[in-house]
Amino acid sequence: MGTTKTDDEAVTEATEVKPDEETVDATEAEAADTTNEEEIDEDEAAEAELLENGVDKDAGESAGVGQGAGAVVSAALGFVSLTGSWIGTLASERQQLVGQLHAQSSSSSSVAKLLDEGYGQAWHATAFWGGVFALLGLIVGVLVLARPAFGAPGKPQAAWIKSVSWGGVALGVLGLLLAVLKYTDVLLSLPSAS
Repeated sequence: MGTTKTDDEAVTEATEVKPDEETVDATEAEAADTTNEEEIDEDEAAEAELLENGVDKDAGESAGVGQGAGAVVSAALGFVSLTGSWIGTLASERQQLVGQLHAQSSSSSSVAKLLDEGYGQAWHATAFWGGVFALLGLIVGVLVLARPAFGAPGKPQAAWIKSVSWGGVALGVLGLLLAVLKYTDVLLSLPSAS
């Protein structure tokens, strides 16, 4: 009967084998509280530093909205310069109508002159307005990219704003190049009358 244990010995063995679960849970909770307090302290320190420098946290976030809107406008204007706009179409149709009216009033006009007045000037009007939209897109894109240098030099610009702005600049340059080529009749010139 040497294997029988008293109640005190059984309690001692159970305590030695099992760690105290409440002690472990309390230690983990204290570690989590310490981590949360450190994060809160870091956030408060960052906000205090912004306030010391005279920067409002909400104002910084709203400043990026204007830059983002400018980047999107730049890309949209560059895209419109390539695909055409309502204003360009309207100006082209107007020039076509003016050319047709002029051709009807002078019956002695040559075919080359009729082509130029009826279609060439309409083509140039379309190229002109495409160039205007391209130039506007290019200017807006450059201004958005240059804005951090003049507004808040230490604050970096969001990556998506830079990407969209560069896209607007690229579309603006391409649209301006195509507009010049169309206006100078290097690209898709009028057919000859002979």
